Amino acid sequence: MNLMLFGAPGAGKGTQAKFLIEKYNIPQISTGDILRAAIADKTEMGMEAKKFMDAGQLVPDSTIIGIIKDRLAEDDCKKGFILDGFPRTLPQAEALKELMENMGITLDKVISLNVPDSDIVERITGRRTSKVTGKIYHIKFNPPVDEKEEDLVQRADDTEETVTKRLAAYHEQTAPLIDFYKNMGVMVELDGTKEVSEVTKDMIEALA
Repeated sequence: MNLMLFGAPGAGKGTQAKFLIEKYNIPQISTGDILRAAIADKTEMGMEAKKFMDAGQLVPDSTIIGIIKDRLAEDDCKKGFILDGFPRTLPQAEALKELMENMGITLDKVISLNVPDSDIVERITGRRTSKVTGKIYHIKFNPPVDEKEEDLVQRADDTEETVTKRLAAYHEQTAPLIDFYKNMGVMVELDGTKEVSEVTKDMIEALA
């Protein structure tokens, strides 16, 4: 099962990815993770990416695609994979489509978890981390019950201003991709505002 997960920050992609990994025994391919791994392993593409990063520049799409190509060629991807965080732009989606065609890989489904911006803002800005244990809570959905956990802090990138900017960037970059994958006939849009178990149920039904 070759899958791709879509959704704004805080839409619940990480939670659903864990379920898919266990159910189908396939790896989650996060561009951030494989980029760091390629640099640590000193692969050709990893070293090329490091040059741009060391210079404070964005890693070009061609290099990212090269790293993804290397990752998809590994043995644990033979049964399938979950792409997470890539592509983010239309040129990246077109380059990925060409890569997968050249590798003889078919994308089975693109799962988009749709959550209104107002819900996303509430989810992310309500997150707090305990300075005592490092556990993550939510002031509305998952408040601490232990008084020792009351020394909570908000991450700098969880403020409403930062979240709003990230959402604006997401919508600007991702809107064209929704239509791109709809035209390919692989897009599945799910209501990400439901309970986690309900979203999982809907997702499994869509993949059946």
